[in-house]
Amino acid sequence: MDDIPNKIQSGLGIVADVNRLSKNGMDYIQICIGPSSFPVSYHGEYHYRSGSTKQQLTGIALSEFIMRKTGVRWEDVAVDDISVDDLDDESFKIFRREALKSQRMKPEELDIPNEELLSKLHLISAGKLKRSAVLLFYNDPGRIQNGSYVKIGKFGEGADLQYQDTLEGSLITTADRIIDLIYFKYLKAKITYEHDRRIETYPFARDAIREAVYNAIAHNCYMFGTPIQIRIEDEAVIISNRCVLPDGWTVETLMEPHDSIPYNPDIANVFYRAGYIETWGRGIQKICDSCKALGADIPRYELRGNGIRVHFAALQSALIENSKAPKVQTEPLNEPLDNKLPLINQKILEQISNNPRITYNELAIFLNVSRSSVKRAMNKLTNAGLIERVGGKRYGHWRILR
Repeated sequence: MDDIPNKIQSGLGIVADVNRLSKNGMDYIQICIGPSSFPVSYHGEYHYRSGSTKQQLTGIALSEFIMRKTGVRWEDVAVDDISVDDLDDESFKIFRREALKSQRMKPEELDIPNEELLSKLHLISAGKLKRSAVLLFYNDPGRIQNGSYVKIGKFGEGADLQYQDTLEGSLITTADRIIDLIYFKYLKAKITYEHDRRIETYPFARDAIREAVYNAIAHNCYMFGTPIQIRIEDEAVIISNRCVLPDGWTVETLMEPHDSIPYNPDIANVFYRAGYIETWGRGIQKICDSCKALGADIPRYELRGNGIRVHFAALQSALIENSKAPKVQTEPLNEPLDNKLPLINQKILEQISNNPRITYNELAIFLNVSRSSVKRAMNKLTNAGLIERVGGKRYGHWRILR
């Protein structure tokens, strides 16, 4: 009667009631243990049974298990050394603009101080910012978690990396920039004409890529410290992120109608308010519908351990022969500017009209000229009163005056 409770306490760290009882003339021992709100270890080790197999939990899997059992998510943990004043004003401007555009928040809900807005979005706990708030609105989220960024790479054959970008700002600024960056810098549209009307057809459905990228950002398991990766080839786009699916879910579950169970509810809520994602579990269905509307195959989902990949196949009829995009030129080319200026003028104005936030590097890639040539042409357009710069270098945009 003394040995059993002592062994339970030393091995499991819990207190059990041990009673000696009798029934039908026979003695027996009753051990009573109440339910625990926290996982119980056995000599410091945590074990998990799934069906007929038992696994020892360590590292990320252990942290995830404990958080799931205690109801405390990784994104809910408070951050001590970052305040509301340290957050990025531009990120708040972008969110307010997009939330108003999506009509998922009213003007009076957005016309409040940043701290009050964060509280309304459930991003503050006990007066401190949650990790989710820092990821969403801080310009250096890697300060609280390594790998909290997005990598984009253009690949040729095999491991041939041609060029790449790393977006390390807040999740809001990344979401605002990333789709335009992919389509202006990494993809080329096939140009056709119908009755003198120019038609651009990209090999990948923009709405599908947009939905998949935003899903990866909103549902990524940042605790792993692995960046979201977007690999772009001529005939494929592969989007990879870390994930922890709900219990019992498989790739097949994702492709079927399913409930919305976001891994990061607070981040997902902000992305929903900004109009980036849905909340009814319709995201993958929308991706498939967009691919079908373009005439491309639906994407293939692949689950590898704690990583999920989405494979998009290009629409073959939209591919361009020899479509390898040129690398950015950092030195002036030996081309006479006067001969190229009229063509540059026309194309620059066209690209600014499509994307007011386009950069010198993106224009240089699109036009296949040096960055310095683009900059000289832009200066001439500015001096001629055709365009003007609104805002700063990092977050501003171009405006066409005439």
